[in-house]
Amino acid sequence: MMNYRGLRTGRQRSGILSIIALLMLSMTAGCSQSNQNQGASTEQSSQAQTTASTPVAQLEKTKVVTTFLPIYLFTKAVAGNVADVEILVPPGTEVHEYQATPQNVKAIATANVLVKNGLGLEEFLKNTVKNAENSKLTEIDASKGIKPLNEISPVVRTTEEEKDHDHEHGQGNPHVWLDPVLAKQQVTNIRDGLIAADPANKVTYEANATAYIKELESLNSEFQQTLQKTPSCTFITFHDAFPYLAQRYNLKQVAVVQIPEDQLSPTDVQNAVNAVKKFKVKALFSEPGVDNKLLTSLSKDLKLNLRTLDSLETGETDPQHYFKAMKANLQTLETACK
Repeated sequence: MMNYRGLRTGRQRSGILSIIALLMLSMTAGCSQSNQNQGASTEQSSQAQTTASTPVAQLEKTKVVTTFLPIYLFTKAVAGNVADVEILVPPGTEVHEYQATPQNVKAIATANVLVKNGLGLEEFLKNTVKNAENSKLTEIDASKGIKPLNEISPVVRTTEEEKDHDHEHGQGNPHVWLDPVLAKQQVTNIRDGLIAADPANKVTYEANATAYIKELESLNSEFQQTLQKTPSCTFITFHDAFPYLAQRYNLKQVAVVQIPEDQLSPTDVQNAVNAVKKFKVKALFSEPGVDNKLLTSLSKDLKLNLRTLDSLETGETDPQHYFKAMKANLQTLETACK
């Protein structure tokens, strides 16, 4: 019995040891598998973090082309950095008689949006857009809904040849951007057009337009408060660019005298002198970059200072340039009209 019991006990111990050994092997295998899984999980997590930290390729920005400087300024103010904005007519170039270039055609052909002033100003656009053959192009007319003015004062031509160079405004005077109130309408039209073409950036377009419109409202108030002190201001200009500005702030533009820049005959000179003398005015206004000796001579003969009013067809491409130039115009008007 003792031997049997010893043998039995020995077998039991052996069996228990075998079970313990199997359990240990099982646990070891489990830990190993767990470590492998943990390693795989860590590797996947690391890969995910790497993927997350790698910048996703940005979507291509909306490409917007604008016709000339004022429209570029308004469009850039609304678009900010979420769209690429280009200008077709270089600042300082005469937009009324501009001839499109192959680069203009290419720019429109690859653009998503074209923004124009409208009111017949950009005569070069019709054939340029046609030649670009861009069926997906969205066109924004910044003057949509604006009632145009025709001539608010006589236009005096000092030479017959000048008729060939006159800017005929078949759809009314297009210089609406020089009235801050109408400029607000243009900015609103541009905002709405960009949102329709690029709805993903609606919030940005709305915020930028709101900020710019507030500045235009402030500018309008400044013009009103300043120019109400000189209600009888009369002036002659040599470019029919300011009827909206004059009407808005009760200025009296009594005539537009058109003078050729060169090849003046004695008769042309006398006609110009008579035209200006006919109207008793407080001020003569020219534009930046115009170096016309006749204008200078006229101002001396009439004992009037020849001052500069900026039509914003030349200048800086920073959207804030509009306010800089318009405030300079206000200062000029205030000084000339005293």
